[in-house]
Amino acid sequence: ERDFDKSKATYGLIVNPLGAGVFINYGRNKLNIDVWNASHKGSLDKDKHFLQWGNTIEQQLISDKLNEFQYNDSAGYSLPYNTSTLQLFSVLKSKTDLNVTRFNGYVQDNIQFKDSADVILQIGVRYNYNTLNNEFLVSPRMGISFKPKKWQKDVVIKVSAGIYNQPPFYRELRRYDGTVNTNLKAQKSWQLSAGLDYNFKLFQRPARLTTEAYYKNMTDVVPYDIDNVRIRYFGENNAKAYAVGFETRLYGELVKDAESWVSFGLLNTREKIDNFFYQQYKNAAGEIINGSSTDRTITDSVRTDLGYVRRPTDRLITFGLFFQDYMSTNKNLKFYMNALYGSNLPYNIPNNVRYRNALTIEPYIRIDMGFSALLLDGEKAARRSHSPFKNFQSIWASVEIFNIIDRANTISYLLIKDFGNNTFTLPNRLTPRLLNLKLIARF
Repeated sequence: ERDFDKSKATYGLIVNPLGAGVFINYGRNKLNIDVWNASHKGSLDKDKHFLQWGNTIEQQLISDKLNEFQYNDSAGYSLPYNTSTLQLFSVLKSKTDLNVTRFNGYVQDNIQFKDSADVILQIGVRYNYNTLNNEFLVSPRMGISFKPKKWQKDVVIKVSAGIYNQPPFYRELRRYDGTVNTNLKAQKSWQLSAGLDYNFKLFQRPARLTTEAYYKNMTDVVPYDIDNVRIRYFGENNAKAYAVGFETRLYGELVKDAESWVSFGLLNTREKIDNFFYQQYKNAAGEIINGSSTDRTITDSVRTDLGYVRRPTDRLITFGLFFQDYMSTNKNLKFYMNALYGSNLPYNIPNNVRYRNALTIEPYIRIDMGFSALLLDGEKAARRSHSPFKNFQSIWASVEIFNIIDRANTISYLLIKDFGNNTFTLPNRLTPRLLNLKLIARF
């Protein structure tokens, strides 16, 4: 057990050792991707129409070599334990060479109407084709924005809908066992969004409010896990998902010519993976067999289907604040503060059905502050012909304190097993409090 109480002298030290072991995560991988492309883009402006189009051909040469293994040793026992041979916890060895040609293009027309309202209609279509899985995709999209002339308020209302297809890149193709699924299809979705932009006066200064609500329905989804600090895809189109959310941001000037903003967002996103279930085994007494059970003889089992579960990006609440100020007597002395909050995230034990969403990453909280001073004004320096800084536009010096509250934000977990098949989680932390000194010279 490690002491996480910062007020004690033993902070960060092991105060109650339960045992000792070795964990080795070895990787010597080599990935080389050459991408060549040629594209053409054009536009035509005629009357109420502004037509845009483009086409791209892209050649991808991919060479990947995997050489990974994990070795777990708990109190002198190599896991998985075998009395006759030494076994590694996991081994990945593979070599892949791919040659993929992709074609994509789009046509879009922006139509402007002027009658009782300023209306702009955007309508278009995009296509994709690749020689890897020979999938041809067509994605129509449409958006409309209008500003009612009869309204006294400066409001622009926006509505859009469309079909979106995301052809897989190499990382999505690779399964957990290192094999590559060249038949993987594009992830598909249809989306709806609506919002508005509202310009008004706040404290006699310009302000702007933007809002948007959206819904996304996704099929042929490729699920993924976050393994330590890397993304591991399933390599299969075996899920469907949805996302619904709302975002708003208010821009304003609390002091003249220094924009500040505050933002708020809500998000709910879930996924359902095909054939995602696990068995719970029972003994003769009807007890569920686990690591502490004395009677491990299986007499019955119960199947549990997971259904919809949280996606790795399912963060319900986000909040942001950015504030700027300067000295009323000297605008060359400035201050800013940036605050961020994000509610908890789910964390999955990779490649595990039963313990999907078993862990939780605590809320993300961070506050940054900065102070800056103008050391040299280029206009004033240029007036002095003998000045060595006459060619500089400006020189600024700044002091920034990142994560001023010194919060130990977690990005992921490192998972380690012991001889009793117990899994221990070690958090991977983000940057602690950090002092940054910066000198910016423009010339």
